[in-house]
Amino acid sequence: MSAPAPASPPAPALTASRAEVGLFTLFARVYKRDLTLTVRTAGQWLNTLLFFIIVVSLFPLGIGPGPQTLSTIAPGIVWVSALLSMMLSLDSLFANDFRDGTLEQFVVSGQPLSVIVVAKVLAHWTTGGLPLVLLSPLLGLVMQLPDAAYGVLLLSLLIGTLALSFIGGIGAALIVSVNQGGVLLSLLVLPLTVPVLIFGSGAVTSAGLGLTTSMQVSVLAAILALSVSLAPLAMAGALRVGVAAGR
Repeated sequence: MSAPAPASPPAPALTASRAEVGLFTLFARVYKRDLTLTVRTAGQWLNTLLFFIIVVSLFPLGIGPGPQTLSTIAPGIVWVSALLSMMLSLDSLFANDFRDGTLEQFVVSGQPLSVIVVAKVLAHWTTGGLPLVLLSPLLGLVMQLPDAAYGVLLLSLLIGTLALSFIGGIGAALIVSVNQGGVLLSLLVLPLTVPVLIFGSGAVTSAGLGLTTSMQVSVLAAILALSVSLAPLAMAGALRVGVAAGR
């Protein structure tokens, strides 16, 4: 029999008026709550990290240890692995709060839902995306990545994984009231992540060849800015619809 899931900490006190709960306080409470929940359920973020390590490590075994071949495909392999790893935990971004009623409290609290979803997405990225960024240089060594590409690998993954969290959050909000919506989430999100994948891996490839990477990094930064600007509004609207449909 599996061990019971850890009890969720109480939802932040969101029923107070906006004058009593400032936006930063609201953000900090939701961020801390989600971070605490994720740390308590270690399997959720460890699965993402272990999947990333395993997928990248299998390629040298399957293709062979030739440094020339590995260094050529390393940027694409690391980026695709990071993308698929982040997809593993996206479906639980809002689903757990929807099932236990916390999400409905957020929606009816009168507090700006866009601030709440930004806090939840950043907590998801902190435990799901940031560890991948920090681990990527080690896996770059496994894949014989050129020395000149490590800095760009870290920068591109830092920007790209954050953009992927916001883009994926839109899909997670759209399917919040759908049972077992993992496949649907992949169909919704993966096409939207293609530009991030192309420019992220392209930046690392260009850095390894000694070429300039300013164009690719600038496009990634623009995608992140667009995601941060528009995704919270889209997520808030989708969650309101999902909560109303689930009543």
